[in-house]
Amino acid sequence: MKAKHQMLFGRITSNQKKIFLIDSIGAFLAAFFLAGILAKFEGFFGMPPSSLYILSFIACVYTVYSFCCFFFLDANWLPFLKVIAIANLVYCFLTISFVIYFYQKLTSFGLIYFLLEFIILCSLIVFERKAISDLINRSN
Repeated sequence: MKAKHQMLFGRITSNQKKIFLIDSIGAFLAAFFLAGILAKFEGFFGMPPSSLYILSFIACVYTVYSFCCFFFLDANWLPFLKVIAIANLVYCFLTISFVIYFYQKLTSFGLIYFLLEFIILCSLIVFERKAISDLINRSN
């Protein structure tokens, strides 16, 4: 199992541009779900639309950033990858803050959505950190 995981990781990190593509797609999906679905059904999820629009806007910024990195970077990915990894971590903490602040309003569906988003985002952050570490090790 670990060998399969390392093989998949190796294939994706062999071309770091793929990480930016994965990040941009994930950020786009988050923005779509937050603004397009959760905000329209506040009663079903419980998070106020104004908070969801803030999170969605941030996700849109990350989408554009990662998309631009994917298309325009040819080399020297490390600093740009560090930026998006840190930005994802900040987004994660902001989302957790909103969940804690609005916990009493959130429904089970809202909690499930944010738990899933948290799991996916943490997985992406770990993946990006491994890619950063791999890039650093290759350059030394």
